[in-house]
Amino acid sequence: MSAFRYEAINLAGKTLKGVLEADSARAGRTQLRGLGLTPLVVELATSRLQGERSRRLGAGRKLSQREQAILTRQLASLLIAGLPLNETLSVLSEQAERDYIRELMASIRGEVIGGHSFANALEQHPRDFPDIYRALVAAGEHTGKLGIVLSRLADYIEQSNALKQKILLAFTYPAVVTFIAFGIVTFLLSYVVPQVANVFTSTKQALPFLTVAMLALSDYVRHWWWATLIAVGVLVWIVRGVLARPGPRLSFDRWLLTAPLAGRIVRGYNTVRFASTLGILTAAGVPILRALQAAGETLSNRAMLANIQDAIVRVREGTSLSRALGNTKTFPPVLVHLIRSGEATGDVTTMLDRASDGESRELERRTMFLTSLLEPLLILAMGGVVLVIVLAVMMPIIELNNMVQ
Repeated sequence: MSAFRYEAINLAGKTLKGVLEADSARAGRTQLRGLGLTPLVVELATSRLQGERSRRLGAGRKLSQREQAILTRQLASLLIAGLPLNETLSVLSEQAERDYIRELMASIRGEVIGGHSFANALEQHPRDFPDIYRALVAAGEHTGKLGIVLSRLADYIEQSNALKQKILLAFTYPAVVTFIAFGIVTFLLSYVVPQVANVFTSTKQALPFLTVAMLALSDYVRHWWWATLIAVGVLVWIVRGVLARPGPRLSFDRWLLTAPLAGRIVRGYNTVRFASTLGILTAAGVPILRALQAAGETLSNRAMLANIQDAIVRVREGTSLSRALGNTKTFPPVLVHLIRSGEATGDVTTMLDRASDGESRELERRTMFLTSLLEPLLILAMGGVVLVIVLAVMMPIIELNNMVQ
């Protein structure tokens, strides 16, 4: 049986939309007529989804991070409660609030009923379920612990979303201050300074160097601002093109790990993702080499990913995981020590969870420290720029006043 999307009219003339299961579109229309409905459209849910995907290509994921976390949590809860997978997907399809989610769940259920595994069904929707998500689902199916894996996966998605939100909120205030400061300085240079300059033009007075420089900058801002925007756009395009190449990107990521303040944040964020994913995979009974490979794919820093590849080679040769990660000199020592303790006690998963939680809290602390440091620095920088502009305007006035006296 397959999932079909339908539109039909009831006896009251109201148009109804939904999803039903049938062997064919003709059988679906027969079902609707048996319910007293006049079918208008009966088509495969998968074809509808593919049509939407092609029409909205480039619009990003159809499932938001929040929706993905909620669906994963609901899947885990129903599976742990003992409900079969096809019935679980049916329940999620019926209670979905958004049409796209309803049709997505119905499409996946149709593929599962058709004999595909859950992971294979998710592969038909790669923009809604990324590679690591499907790898974890496949591991859960292989080990028979799909409900547990999905529960841990939901925890991971929720924690990851919360961490991203905290980091974004922490940097929101500095970004707002920077934007306002830029706007104020632009207004002063493009409007206030030229108005004051007109006063001194008629006096034929020799202006101080600071005032002359400020007038030149003001003239540039008023007449050549478009050139600055073009230059910035070209620079961004060049940088993105260079970083798209493997060699320069690897060199940049290596430098980023050693950068003051930002290096620790990048290292901490990637460590949290790596430890969390590796913990989920080991809990599901995934072999360590495969788990390392999958966990490494979550890293956004190419230098750390290269170190994970080296660690995989060492583990394959017989080296312990803690020693292999320790030799990379990339991950925090706390993570290496906790993994070593887990290897000694036979409970690596618990230690990976502790490492992830601890590094997450440390990342929040470092982020708050950085933003608390940036806020006064931005205010001082803004005050300094405004002070220079005020001095450039006041110095000719003071000199003119001295000449009059």
